[in-house]
Amino acid sequence: MKTGKLLFFSSIISFVAAIVFFAYLVYASKALSYLSTDPKACINCHVMNTQYATWQHSSHAQRATCIECHLPVDNMLNKYAAKARDGWNHSVAFTMNTFAQNIEISEDGANRVQANCITCHATLTEGILANSDRYHDFTGVPETDRRCWDCHREVPHGKARSLSSTPNALGVREL
Repeated sequence: MKTGKLLFFSSIISFVAAIVFFAYLVYASKALSYLSTDPKACINCHVMNTQYATWQHSSHAQRATCIECHLPVDNMLNKYAAKARDGWNHSVAFTMNTFAQNIEISEDGANRVQANCITCHATLTEGILANSDRYHDFTGVPETDRRCWDCHREVPHGKARSLSSTPNALGVREL
């Protein structure tokens, strides 16, 4: 009988310890901040300081957050599915230190950003798409697979693209 009580209390203590450890991990990693729309959540991992600092000094800083550009805006299910997928990929890359000095957006992320550029700038892009056969290319072959940033290279993250090349990243404050 004493063995059963010992096993029961050991199980309860282990369960409570696991919950406390999980709560500490959520607190220490600022995990709940990723559910917000605050752009500062994007710099919890330090490696995004360059992107945050350059966005902060761009024309988009007053009009669009990281989420409005980098996540689907069509519905909440797609938004949180993309957020979970990106979060997993980022946490693996940052934990294993497998990201490059020059962080590049994934193809899926680029497709989302492109779709959001077109959505936000719909009145402008309708005219561009209607005239896509005229893209100043006089070879006669229309270029309809261009991304917005093929021409607008500095929007919204400026010229600096690596962790060590952004002087404005100094003093970026985390959540």
